[in-house]
Amino acid sequence: MTQEQWGQLKKKLQQSVGQSNFTNWIEPLEFSSVSDGVATFNVPTTFLGNYVSQHFGDLILYQMNSLVPDIRRVNFKVVANSMSRPKMSIGKAASRFTLAQHDSILPTAPLDERFRFDTFVVGKPNELAHAASRRVAEGGPTTFNPLFLYGGVGLGKTHLMHAIAWELKTSRPELCVVYLSAEQFMYRFVQALRDRKMMDFKEMFRSVDVLMVDDVQFIAGKDSTQEEFFHTFNALVDQNKQIVISADRAPGEIANLEERIKSRLQCGLVVDLHPTDYELRLGILQSKVELHRPQYPEVELKEGVLEFLAHRISTNVRALEGALTRLFAFASLVHQPITLELTSDCLADVLRACERKISVEEIQRKVSDHYNIRLSDMIGPKRTRCYARPRQMAMYLCKHLTSRSLPEIGRRFGGRDHTTVMHGVKRIDELRIQDAQIADDLELLRRTLEG
Repeated sequence: MTQEQWGQLKKKLQQSVGQSNFTNWIEPLEFSSVSDGVATFNVPTTFLGNYVSQHFGDLILYQMNSLVPDIRRVNFKVVANSMSRPKMSIGKAASRFTLAQHDSILPTAPLDERFRFDTFVVGKPNELAHAASRRVAEGGPTTFNPLFLYGGVGLGKTHLMHAIAWELKTSRPELCVVYLSAEQFMYRFVQALRDRKMMDFKEMFRSVDVLMVDDVQFIAGKDSTQEEFFHTFNALVDQNKQIVISADRAPGEIANLEERIKSRLQCGLVVDLHPTDYELRLGILQSKVELHRPQYPEVELKEGVLEFLAHRISTNVRALEGALTRLFAFASLVHQPITLELTSDCLADVLRACERKISVEEIQRKVSDHYNIRLSDMIGPKRTRCYARPRQMAMYLCKHLTSRSLPEIGRRFGGRDHTTVMHGVKRIDELRIQDAQIADDLELLRRTLEG
């Protein structure tokens, strides 16, 4: 069989298997020779050879027999010098399969079109995570490995991971970028064990250029999966390949995760996405309003509504976005402007669910315990810094974690005026930016109270 004949067969195979399968699996094959009834093809990886053999081997043999009847078998051989050209093709194939959600042996995870860098609203709580993700998305030399993003639900971890994948897909299409959840990694691992295809699994995951695993806390306690994840992690780091991981908490705080994995995850850049503050929530709402405008051009948004939502819905960004979407749809259906009254009626259930259950008294107790002062001194008249600063911290938390008004908060702090509360809140706002210890204390107290 000649190269010219193989070229003719490729055209027939393209018609049989479709353009996508042809580009990903047939085109990278290099016809080598025919000897003793065996047609040999050079392939860049064992994984590709095995996949083509299982899924297209019979078809290739049938088509070849139409030209060379004495061929009885096809063989796929990994040849080092054949990797220069096909490797880029395989990289693109893996990337396309991963990003386009094909149901194949490759790991797949859908990428949300909305989750790109230009739709990510940056504020103080997430600016470091955003900057680090941008750096990884440039696809240049690996500066920190892994990038570990952690934070609560709806704070933007998945958004940033999708944004990295989209950016790399656009700017570096030759890279093999694999994005999946920890549960999908575990499922693929168990499937490979069951089907006795562990070598394919290992080769597949260890040949990627960028591996992104979401919600890694789900492999905690799964000993065999952790073992394989650890070895995959090491293999990629040794090759200087980029790894991006997300979780709902810091590596050291994930229960039942092996110490060696915790240590590995901590060796890169660990970034915390802090709970959204009022300014960031307001910015997110303002950006989402612009996205709703084309769909609901007739809906008028009255002043004060966004500020009201930013104050009242502080659980996570998803709840915030969902509330705004419902508001616009409802206002359009009833042909009314979005007012505070309509907002309260339309989102009554959402507002009740988001109603902060934390009491002023609970905040006062927690802050007093944290700073090791008596509760009576917290609300008493003493104005020395050892009492005034914790008092201001407690006022700040009351303002942001309860629905109490400033005058009411002032009354709970020994009958102080609301202007005193305003001053305390403003002071802590300034200090949390300037003083890392204040910021850490504030975050720890917030998490303790909301947990």
